[in-house]
Amino acid sequence: MRIGELAALVGVSTRTVRHYHHLGLLPEPERLANGYREYRLRDAVVLARVRRLAELGLTLDEIKDVLADEQGRELREILAELDADLARQQETIRMRRARLALLLANTELDADSAVSPEMADVLRGLPGDSRFADADREMLALVETAAGPGFAAMLRPLAEPGAAARAQRIYARLDEIADATPDDPRIAGIAKDIVDLLPEDLASLMVTEGASGEWLDEMSPAQAEVFRLVLKMLQDRPC
Repeated sequence: MRIGELAALVGVSTRTVRHYHHLGLLPEPERLANGYREYRLRDAVVLARVRRLAELGLTLDEIKDVLADEQGRELREILAELDADLARQQETIRMRRARLALLLANTELDADSAVSPEMADVLRGLPGDSRFADADREMLALVETAAGPGFAAMLRPLAEPGAAARAQRIYARLDEIADATPDDPRIAGIAKDIVDLLPEDLASLMVTEGASGEWLDEMSPAQAEVFRLVLKMLQDRPC
């Protein structure tokens, strides 16, 4: 049979057949005297097998490994790995759907609804009349996306009444120095109060992940200087 007949028999395009030839998945028969390739039933069987394996989700490299192992041992291993990967995807989808269900059950969806319920509780405790708190709210939501659900647990001590009141006063003082210079005498006191307020886990995270200082770029010069000093104080603390 010709290439068009082979492709039609298996249900693929002639372009796919040529692509499989190029990758070495399907042996390429020699051309006859008339210049055409003559495919046999064995070629159709191999092509059909490649198509079935691709439909199962195997990559073309994995299919090549399967075809190279006539005993099927490689196929069994790869299918087991594929099954485990699909199980992980199902669990991820289940968790996302559970999160969506919580969001849909919330009658008052707002920007804070896009974070975990734990983080939403923390963000609701931030003052609504502070420009720095507004920026911090966006930063905390972004960090949780990268760090995962454990990040909100680090912030939970800050939501307690005493700590929340101290945090609100710090936000107000950060707003006050928005237009100040980096040598403003108020900076050291604000930095010390932040260090005293930070939970230990959050302080450790700032030292290990925040040392580059890229997250300071959106702050005013004086505010950025506060947090540079915070990082220095944390790094200099005795272990």
